[in-house]
Amino acid sequence: MDDANLDEETADRIEQPVDAEAEHETRLTPAEAVARMKINVPVRGNRKLRTLIERVNADNQLKGWWHVSNVNAVARMEINDHSWVHIQIVTNIALKLLRQLTKHGVEPGLVRDFGLEQDDAEIVVVLAALFHCVGMSIHRHGHEDFSLFLAGPKMRELLDGVYDEPDLTVIVSEVLQAIISHRADGEPLTVDAGIVRVADALDMAKGRSRIPFEKGSVSMHSLSAAAIDDVTISDGEERPILIEIRMNNSSGLYQVDNLLKAKLRGSGLEPYVEVVAHIDTETEQRLVPIYRLEI
Repeated sequence: MDDANLDEETADRIEQPVDAEAEHETRLTPAEAVARMKINVPVRGNRKLRTLIERVNADNQLKGWWHVSNVNAVARMEINDHSWVHIQIVTNIALKLLRQLTKHGVEPGLVRDFGLEQDDAEIVVVLAALFHCVGMSIHRHGHEDFSLFLAGPKMRELLDGVYDEPDLTVIVSEVLQAIISHRADGEPLTVDAGIVRVADALDMAKGRSRIPFEKGSVSMHSLSAAAIDDVTISDGEERPILIEIRMNNSSGLYQVDNLLKAKLRGSGLEPYVEVVAHIDTETEQRLVPIYRLEI
């Protein structure tokens, strides 16, 4: 992910080898793991978001869910990283996507349908990204549903004094809708929810999903995950968002054409996003130098 799109600490974490980092964290005690966790996002002038992030960073229950989720994913199921690093990256990407869309005049659902503010839409997107996979602390299968009943009460606690009723209920409901909509067959009802769905799929840069490959599981999933070198989000020429994906070989097209495409379809972001994949190695350039995803 291009450093300009993320806060500095997130960019630094992405540069670290994900297999070593994620597995190391699963071997820490819960107290040790939680002590390392700190979410950073560019809050800009959003005071509500600043308060939320401060409370999140002081909440050991939420961090405990992230730790158990990662142990289940990496140590027990040997699938891709679901640590707090994944959470931070997805949160930063989601916030970047939202700000990119609103810069180009795309109105968030929370603003359009409830008359709330841009700052409130940022709260919804950030909370949904922070909580989207806490249900992994229970089980991988059905984790989106499990995330709902863990997230509901905790969000009300984190937002205490930030929102009064009925706005609090609106915010929580919109976040829960975004969480359940990030599943494979999810149906986002707003652009806000679609952003979280797509942001989750975009945590693929710098070998972020290569744990099965490093463990010797050679499949199209593991090969394609290892092929992704970099993801950049910027202004598109014809659409508000250009997502550029750089790969070291063409097996990465599976990540783009199957997995990312599946998350983009039905997200509500289709009219606003263009995806271009580049294969940078000389031998592969002769075969497929550039690939445009048809959404």
